[in-house]
Amino acid sequence: MKISLELSLYPLTDNFLNVIQDIVEKLNADDKVTCITNTMSTQIFGELNDVMALLNSIISYSFETYGKQVFVAKFLNSDVTPELH
Repeated sequence: MKISLELSLYPLTDNFLNVIQDIVEKLNADDKVTCITNTMSTQIFGELNDVMALLNSIISYSFETYGKQVFVAKFLNSDVTPELH
């Protein structure tokens, strides 16, 4: 099953931009999913198991590395990857 995920990260630290940049780079490094990042969030598109494995890995890494933070996620059980021209 293909899904779409919108993920936002709110680090509870003064160094928040570096934290966000690190997490976005790690999300984009996974070639099993498609990631599109903008100023508000990152959208992740792919197979349910691949997206969830990435999400589990990223959240674990982020909590262990950077401490307190808030992740906000929205899930859609359909692939709505925009066409990039």
